[in-house]
Amino acid sequence: MNKPELLAPAGNMEKLKIALHYGADAVYLGGHSFGLRNMADNFTLEEMSAALDLCHRQGVKAYLTVNSYPRNEMLGALADYLESVAPLPFDAYIVADPGVIELLRCISPERDLHLSTQANTINLHSARFWQRQGMRRINLAREMSLENIRETVSSVPGMEFEAFVHGALCISYSGRCLISSMLTGRDANQGECTHPCRWSYHLVEESRPGEYFPVVEDDTGTFIFNSRDLCLLEHIPALVESGVTSLKIEGRMKGINYVASVLRVYRQALDEFLADPGGWRCRPEWQEELAKLSHRGYTTGFLFGEPRSVGQGYESAYIRSHEFVGLVEERRADGATVIAVRNRIRIGEELEFIGPGMRASRLTVDRLCLLDQRGAVSEVESVNPNQRILMDLPFAAEPSDLIRREKPGAA
Repeated sequence: MNKPELLAPAGNMEKLKIALHYGADAVYLGGHSFGLRNMADNFTLEEMSAALDLCHRQGVKAYLTVNSYPRNEMLGALADYLESVAPLPFDAYIVADPGVIELLRCISPERDLHLSTQANTINLHSARFWQRQGMRRINLAREMSLENIRETVSSVPGMEFEAFVHGALCISYSGRCLISSMLTGRDANQGECTHPCRWSYHLVEESRPGEYFPVVEDDTGTFIFNSRDLCLLEHIPALVESGVTSLKIEGRMKGINYVASVLRVYRQALDEFLADPGGWRCRPEWQEELAKLSHRGYTTGFLFGEPRSVGQGYESAYIRSHEFVGLVEERRADGATVIAVRNRIRIGEELEFIGPGMRASRLTVDRLCLLDQRGAVSEVESVNPNQRILMDLPFAAEPSDLIRREKPGAA
């Protein structure tokens, strides 16, 4: 059976380590220029080298995003950047623009190239064209149906294909959006999208200035921009059987809570299907886990039809039942656990510790021991972000396990 890789976002070194801890087969990351997420923390050359060493020691592949659309005046800087990363042993570059591809053929002709979703590969003839250009893999456009994916994969033998399975959806065709440029001057196609499709909008009628009307849907469509988030968890069997090489999770701008929670679900779901295809069922606890994340409601996108028939979001507010409060840093020889605090924690709160393999444990905080920079410990009633604490846990926890709590009023 086809065994696709699970490809995770790595917006910085911390997110990369979380992706490795929670079971990614491969990660994608960017430098400070020429990727489509320049507003993420991203990686310096030194960090890239360290990231590659960490990934390859664990048998995980790493891909560099170079999928922006540079203008003429950017080409000199692009060439310098490509020269600087050329010695680094990335497993592939993710590209979109033919000019970037041509330049890469001169600077790093030995490098495997993966075609970004930004190239809008929507049919099998496009896939054949890119195969002739020497692409190793194609990330298929999110606008493709499952039937189209199957037909394209079977019609282009020798080509690897990648499909998004989870994350934010862009309202514009495969991400080629101009709204950010128009409203903020930051070009999404240069990696500076401000995500204005996620903002809250009202209508103003010309003769009634100052009167704001909520945007509503009717039978003919909607005026709202934002889409629900993509979630194809239930359809992992169909995607695996379609023959795609890689299942990709969107989210280099998202936090480590998102990366960990999504990966732990898809890792277990994919592994269980590969181990027992006939007995596989989508577990309710997997769906419950994804529902705990900040999201806009879920949709299957174009997989089974046009979005209007499979769900769009008409509310701009995020849905979130839980919040991230800390990260396990170290398990000491004496059994005490060092925790990096990311959100305020008080005595009496119930916390949930989550790890790979859907491992989860809960406890009610009855003691907080603040750890200062000198290593001294003092008991306190509450702790704040960027502080560190010691806890004696009645269960096993590993470095990079996450800690969260239910949001007040979320139940």
